[in-house]
Amino acid sequence: MIAGRKVAVVLPAYNAARTLRQTFAEIPHEVVDDVILTDDASRDDTVAIAQELEIHVLRHDRNRGYGGNQKTCYTAALARGADIIVMLHPDYQYTPRLVTAMASMIASDQYDVVLASRILGRGALTGGMPTYKYVSNRALTLVQNLLMGQKLSEFHTGYRAWSRAVLERLPLLACSDDFVFDNQMLAQAAWFGFRMGEISCPTKYFPEASSINFRRSVTYGIGVLRTSFQYRMQCLGVSSSPLFADGTTDRLQALPPPYGDTGNSA
Repeated sequence: MIAGRKVAVVLPAYNAARTLRQTFAEIPHEVVDDVILTDDASRDDTVAIAQELEIHVLRHDRNRGYGGNQKTCYTAALARGADIIVMLHPDYQYTPRLVTAMASMIASDQYDVVLASRILGRGALTGGMPTYKYVSNRALTLVQNLLMGQKLSEFHTGYRAWSRAVLERLPLLACSDDFVFDNQMLAQAAWFGFRMGEISCPTKYFPEASSINFRRSVTYGIGVLRTSFQYRMQCLGVSSSPLFADGTTDRLQALPPPYGDTGNSA
C-alpha cells in the first residue's frame, strides 16, 4: 500500500513458466497488496508455478490474445479493490523493481498513467532490443505524437501503471484482443484527458523473453497507425470511433468477472 492506496500487480501470462519465479521474487511485496496472474491457456507449467507462489490465478479456457488477457487482469484487479494497478510482463523483460516508483507517481496525484519507457536513456539497444524494433518504435512514436498531440518517448512499452479511475472510465471492451490493445488503451487515455507520465526503464531481450515476430510486428504497426488516424479524425470531428465513446456498455464493469476457467490459489 502507498499513501493509503491498495496496489495490485497484474501479470498477463502465456507460457511464462521459465521466468515467473524470477519476476515474482523481485516484485516489491512490501508495497504490493495483491498479485494477479491471468494465464492465457498456456501449454507449460505457468499455472502450477503461480499457485505454488500463492498468486491469485485466473485461467482462460482458450487463448484470448494479449488484449483479452489484460481485460481479465484489469477486471479482476478492480473487483479485488485495487486503487493502483501495475501491469508487468512475467517474462522478466522489464525489471519489477520499478513498481514502487511507478505506483508512487500515481499515488502522488500528479499522474493517472505511468509508462516505463525503454527509450528514455540508453536502455533499449544496450538491453538487446533488435535494431528494426528500435527504429520502428521511434518512427511510430514520432507519427503518433504528431497525430495525437502528445510528447511521449514511446507508446509501445508493455510496462504500465494505471489509477483505478482510468480503468473504470476507459471503454476497454471496444479495444482489440490482440497486441494493438496496448496502443488503443493509451489513445483512449489521451482522448479522455488523463495525465500521462514516464519513467526510464532498462529492458532485457533474451530467448525466454516473449517477443512478437516480424510478421506480427508489421500487423501491430498497421494497427497502431490506424488507431492514431482514428484519434485524429475524432479530434477533427470527421468520424466517430467506438474506441473513444463515452458510454458505459464498453467499460470493464460491464464484463462479468472473471470470464474463462478460474483457479484461485490465494
